[in-house]
Amino acid sequence: MAADSVIVPVQCEYFALEGVSELLDTLIRIRRSHNARLAVEGILLTMYDDRTNLSRQVRDDLRDFFGDQVFSTVIPRNVRLAEAPSFGKPIFLYDPDCKGATSYLELARRSLNMTRKALGGP
Repeated sequence: MAADSVIVPVQCEYFALEGVSELLDTLIRIRRSHNARLAVEGILLTMYDDRTNLSRQVRDDLRDFFGDQVFSTVIPRNVRLAEAPSFGKPIFLYDPDCKGATSYLELARRSLNMTRKALGGP
């Protein structure tokens, strides 16, 4: 409730699509009762595997419904991302060069650039 905006991560699986509508209903309730300024900064596709029809279908369905709110940055299904917590390390210490880490870094840079633009900075 204290946030200005949220990023909605969506796993590229069927049941995750079902959960998106529930989450958006929750955000609407929070706006009505506690924080009218709460915005959805964007939808983030996670655990994306371009080799599967399901991932591509979920991506396409979300882009059809949410349009530009779906980030162009996509977090791939990545073994190194899955392994890092079991070694007690964040991905940037465990394997900073893996595809998953570089995708999260791209998302962070994109988010910072959006924030700077919104605040009128360089």
